[in-house]
Amino acid sequence: MANKIEMIKTAKDGLAVREELEEFVRRGWEHIDREDLEHRLKWVGIFFRKSTPGKFMLRLRVPQGILTAAQMQVLAQILADCEADGVGDITTRQNIQLRGIDFANIPHIFQALEQVGLTSVQSGMDNVRNITSSPLAGLDPDELYDTRSLVQEVQDMITNGGKGNPEFTNLPRKFNIAINGCRDNSTHAEINDLAFIPAYEQSNPNLTFGFNILVGGFFSSKRVATAIPLDAWVTPAQVVEVCRAILRVFRDHGLRENRQQSRLMWLIDAWGMAKFRAEVMAQLGYDLPPAAPQDEMRWPKQDHLGLHPQKQSGLYYAGLHIPVGRISAEDMFEFARLANQYGQGELRLTVEQNLIIPHITDAKIPSFLQESILQKFPLQPTLLMRGLVSCTGNQFCNLAIIETKNRAVDLVSELETLLQLKQPIRIHWSGCPNSCGQPQVGDIGFIGCKAKKNGKPVDGVDIYLGGKVGHEATLGNCVRKGVPCEDLKWTLVDLMIRHFEAIPRPGVIFESAGTNGEKYPLSSPTSVV
Repeated sequence: MANKIEMIKTAKDGLAVREELEEFVRRGWEHIDREDLEHRLKWVGIFFRKSTPGKFMLRLRVPQGILTAAQMQVLAQILADCEADGVGDITTRQNIQLRGIDFANIPHIFQALEQVGLTSVQSGMDNVRNITSSPLAGLDPDELYDTRSLVQEVQDMITNGGKGNPEFTNLPRKFNIAINGCRDNSTHAEINDLAFIPAYEQSNPNLTFGFNILVGGFFSSKRVATAIPLDAWVTPAQVVEVCRAILRVFRDHGLRENRQQSRLMWLIDAWGMAKFRAEVMAQLGYDLPPAAPQDEMRWPKQDHLGLHPQKQSGLYYAGLHIPVGRISAEDMFEFARLANQYGQGELRLTVEQNLIIPHITDAKIPSFLQESILQKFPLQPTLLMRGLVSCTGNQFCNLAIIETKNRAVDLVSELETLLQLKQPIRIHWSGCPNSCGQPQVGDIGFIGCKAKKNGKPVDGVDIYLGGKVGHEATLGNCVRKGVPCEDLKWTLVDLMIRHFEAIPRPGVIFESAGTNGEKYPLSSPTSVV
């Protein structure tokens, strides 16, 4: 029996609402059919949010996280027109989401986006999501392959050049693609349904560059899985058609009855890798050689913060830390100004929810470093703040169980008054088990839940430890369940001292170190210096 979402897709393709938008606006959002309002509008990037009725979220497509200053200015103006309701977020897929959108302004907003080459088409529901890749493509002195044109070609294939492509609007579930051309795992390849990682073809004496393929990585509320090798090697020229072939196999054969079992890995489990690979090759029309024995993605994960030289002589890129990715219209206008004034009118987003301004000349660096916005978005944040990532939380997302972004920043600020660190600790927050904040890849990860304290339900988290990114990436494991958020500070103090070599700051005295983290009270509030 088909599930509810499959019935909705069968009744009317999601892209059909594009032709109905003006009628929807004329009638008012309150009178839109519920299936269109809560589901099909996501096919064009418009998200109804029960927590903010009448104020919609707009999700863009920003392939590889690359924006022009002109595009950033348009996005900033969209938020500015929302006045106090306007809020922006950089996401963990190098993307931007705008919140507080008045539905009546949608047609005007879409026109403004089109004029600067932006689209929101196929950005939600059962579509291929924003394609991630190295944020330093074309800049990195050590990169192996500049993936920019390749990522754009894949985006254009999937979305028909941003116009919408019915060939891929009815997948069994969402689908994530990463294409990595650098030596560090800047895309979290292992958590994508399809990932291309750099590798040289070994039988050729001249070593031909290409990619090994990983398939099946995903997070969901019921299961998380690390991508596994397809045992196939492709040249850059083959990447688009291989993406098309895998998407067609997933579209035509992916499991659809149970949405909890509709991601690509479930199909691979059902068929076995040998059959899945054979079906992909049949769709492709030719066989691919086996994977290269060794990929080139061997460096530690980089966060790209700070000021660094580019491959172009005399040019630098600046990585700004954006706490949990939250930005305002004013911030976005400032980013565009910085890109125009100090760079070449370009900006880049990262999967850590941060922002890069490239192409800054030697001569402009002293002036750039004096910009006041760098106090808010520093090049060198504190060791705890620099690795902080968070999903939207229940402030705006009706799926989230707890508030995340503000809580994450406040908690880190408190911990930094108590502890000294020897190294960054990457903390990832997700407000629900859907894991949009990717808690399993953090050194410490939180998944929001309802806990009990003194017999009463309170906001809580399940705690994960041990996620590793970069070379030989692994997912963390759940070590504690149902920890009340109000007790989380002392639990984290305990975890950081026992697992991450943190020590109390001078003058900070703890009475005891409980083995479960529940006892770490300060001896006196005045002991914090």
